[in-house]
Order: sequence, then C-alpha cells, then structure tokens
Amino acid sequence: MPFTFAPTELPDVILISPTVYGDDRGFFMETYKRSEFVAAGIDAPLVQENHSRSAAGTLRGLHFQREPRAQGKLVRVARGAIYDVAVDIRQGSPTFGRWVAITLTAESRQSLYVPPGFAHGFCVVADVAEVIYMTTEEYAPDLEHGIPWNDPALAIPWPISEPTLSARDRVWPPLAAGIRL
Repeated sequence: MPFTFAPTELPDVILISPTVYGDDRGFFMETYKRSEFVAAGIDAPLVQENHSRSAAGTLRGLHFQREPRAQGKLVRVARGAIYDVAVDIRQGSPTFGRWVAITLTAESRQSLYVPPGFAHGFCVVADVAEVIYMTTEEYAPDLEHGIPWNDPALAIPWPISEPTLSARDRVWPPLAAGIRL
C-alpha cells in the first residue's frame, strides 16, 4: 500500500503519509491514487488542482465554499512548511466549531484531506511555501466564503500574531454570525 491514512482529532480530517522510494538519484512517491483513497473511505473525486506560493508570515483562510459546490481539499506542501488548519462548520455535527492543526512540510511529504463542510486555512512557517491542493469541486467565486483567522470562538493558536492577509480575509464574519453551507 503506497499510503498510510491516519484520522486526526476530527475523524473526518485525514493525515496521509506516502511511501517514498529513494536512492542516490532522488525519490519517487505517489501523491494520489484513487483506488487507495476510496479503500480508505475518501471517495470524493478530485476535479481541480491549485498551486500557491506564499512568503513567510502569510495566512490564507479560513475559507470554504458553500453548497451546492462545497469543496473537500487534499493539501500538500511542495516547498517549505505550513501550519494547516481545518475547522468543522457542519451544522449539527458533534464536532461543530472544533478545529485541528497539522504542520505540513515538503520534507514530510504528508498530505491532509479536509472534507466538504470544513473551513480551511494555513499560515506559512518557512521563508516561502508552495502549497498544492486538489479539490472535490471546481472553484465557484459566488459560493466562496470564510471566517476570520483569529475568531475568538475558535481560539486557534496560530504561530504568528501579525500575519500578512488578503483584503477579503480581513473582513469575513465570525462563526457566531452563523454559517450557511
């Protein structure tokens, strides 16, 4: 089996470790194999791939896409390191409002699967980070939404206190304002 699938404190958020084959030339690994993911219970098709590059201190998130095009994400780091966060925003979920954080690095080669119904964000904790993520739905700008990175209801201990944010990430309404997926 080329992957190890490990549930996090939020069981639907899965940490995936690939088998890496290395020698004096470098390494080879599979980053996704549908049959293996389906066997592990991740049965959503991945339909879009994105690649971002961000400087140290950049925080992207916490983002989600509303129904009918809610997105799951398979996130990995190709360069650098990120503090990656997933927040359960599914109304009625026993873990609603809880979050999990994982440090993903290029060296670990691990991926994180964040299912639909979760807000997602990350903070760059290296000089630069290149993040590649596949999504279960195509990007639909009219359905994009978010919650503040520093929402007091979440109390996420981000590794920096003054991140570099986009204009939209400065103005998302708090979780207490209500989330409509």
